[in-house]
Amino acid sequence: MKKLRLLAAMLLFSPLAISLSPLSACTNFLVGKDASADGSTMISYAADSYGMFGFLHFSPATDYPEGAMREVKDWDTGRPQLSIPQVAHTYTVVGNMNEHQVTIGETTWGGREALWDTVGVDYGSLIYIALERSKTAREAIEWFITLVNEYGYASEGESFSIGDPNEVWIMDLIGKGPGRKGANWVAVRIPDNAISGHANQSRITTLPLTEKHKLTKEEKALQKKLNCVCHGDWLWDKDVIAFAREKGYFSGADKEFSFQAAYNPFDFSGLYVCEARVWSFFRHFSNDMDKYFDYASGKIFRDTKGKDAGENMPLWIIPNRKVSVQDMKECMRDEYKNTPLDITKGTDAGPWESKLRYGGLGFKLALEGTDTLQYWYERPTATQQTAWSYVAQMRHDKRGIFWFGVDDAACSCYTPMYCCINHIPECFAEGNGDSYTFSPTSAWWTFNIVANWAYTKYSRMYPHIREAQQTWDDKFNTQIDGVDRKAAELSEEDARAFLTNYSCSQAENLVADWQRLGIYLFTKFLDGQERKEENGQFKRNKYGNSCGPNRLPLPDHFLKMVAPEISHE
Repeated sequence: MKKLRLLAAMLLFSPLAISLSPLSACTNFLVGKDASADGSTMISYAADSYGMFGFLHFSPATDYPEGAMREVKDWDTGRPQLSIPQVAHTYTVVGNMNEHQVTIGETTWGGREALWDTVGVDYGSLIYIALERSKTAREAIEWFITLVNEYGYASEGESFSIGDPNEVWIMDLIGKGPGRKGANWVAVRIPDNAISGHANQSRITTLPLTEKHKLTKEEKALQKKLNCVCHGDWLWDKDVIAFAREKGYFSGADKEFSFQAAYNPFDFSGLYVCEARVWSFFRHFSNDMDKYFDYASGKIFRDTKGKDAGENMPLWIIPNRKVSVQDMKECMRDEYKNTPLDITKGTDAGPWESKLRYGGLGFKLALEGTDTLQYWYERPTATQQTAWSYVAQMRHDKRGIFWFGVDDAACSCYTPMYCCINHIPECFAEGNGDSYTFSPTSAWWTFNIVANWAYTKYSRMYPHIREAQQTWDDKFNTQIDGVDRKAAELSEEDARAFLTNYSCSQAENLVADWQRLGIYLFTKFLDGQERKEENGQFKRNKYGNSCGPNRLPLPDHFLKMVAPEISHE
């Protein structure tokens, strides 16, 4: 099957928005509590960025004196932004989940460049300040808007996933341009029986303007405080439509207004590189997603020369089965297998079906007789430039679990980090190396070494990684019930100590095992060959010496491509 490695003529489409930031190409999936197998809400997130180091964020609960200030640094660069008043007490934050199980993730979509600013609170700082201060998802949203209204928003357009054990929300947000505080934003609660996702493309469209809603006393107070509209499970900036009109981004009746169309209009990459990831997530839980393939792959957009993208995929769907934590892990490992977008197939995958692509997400090239075109590689959820990812399991009657992994999710494992732990393992610590400083005890470096070696002969090595991955998945999934029962028998202080020891020891054990896996794979596939094995050991002859390796020929499909360039008799 011919792969849809589609292209867009740059001059022809003249995209109005930058829908993908190459340095912040992330993926989020969301699951409502009635859509999950165990009644948990779930949010997953992959932090994908070339050069980013994968570590587990940790900040302990802290009490502060009156008048204390909190420094705000740009999350991507470390650049000092400003200082804001600190609250009297902050909550423990493990990764992107706090001790109350509030969890926040994001994906960058850029949007209207004229609305970007560098003054104020950036998207990463919004996340961690809100986690330090919120007991619920709605409180986190309130902190987001309070902060940008007071100090401004210093980032590009973003989608946020915000959840707690009761509900999950998607929030789209972009600034109002240099010198203007506040933001254009809309937030919607995903129905409890639904799943949703976003991947570097704004996905919220029309607002429920034609539906009647009677305001509660609390909603009236919130509207006044945030200068917003409260409409049940919807919240949005009061001026979001008027501002779009002012800037010329929208004209027409209010009921026709689409946040996505106004602030992040589609270009080719917004579909092929971004919406396709959400489509692939939905297809695991729906029998009705084939009809959206031409939309998600950008085919309609290409065929109409940018005039039409086709029918938008829904913001959420009702899954055809209950979604488990393991399902979410596997969706984060998605490489478009069994679809026309399978990244392990095609000429660019090489002889051994590698997912590795050099030079980023695509390239520009002028073929003979054509204009310069932008070509795009397939961009699955599981990608080599992932620094870290997680599946957040927010549970009603138990402590939340932050399932954390580093590097490419397809070649990694998710370790259970309980949200109440007192400290994190050394292998996940921020100071244990960085992306330029190798550390033999760092999980990020360990998993990168194994994955990058595997990319050289992916179809042969990945089955060994997959076997180890499944062994650890099964082990953790089996252990959790017993760990929960043991923790429930202990005092709060002792339970925290027990869960800290469990989380940290399992992480260190996993890294040690992965180092052994790396040594095994390096030995077995040295110099492009494969060492023979017998009874679980590398095979030796009757004198104890090593046997010669298997010298596997390149696959026929690849030999047919290179044969014309090779000498023959």
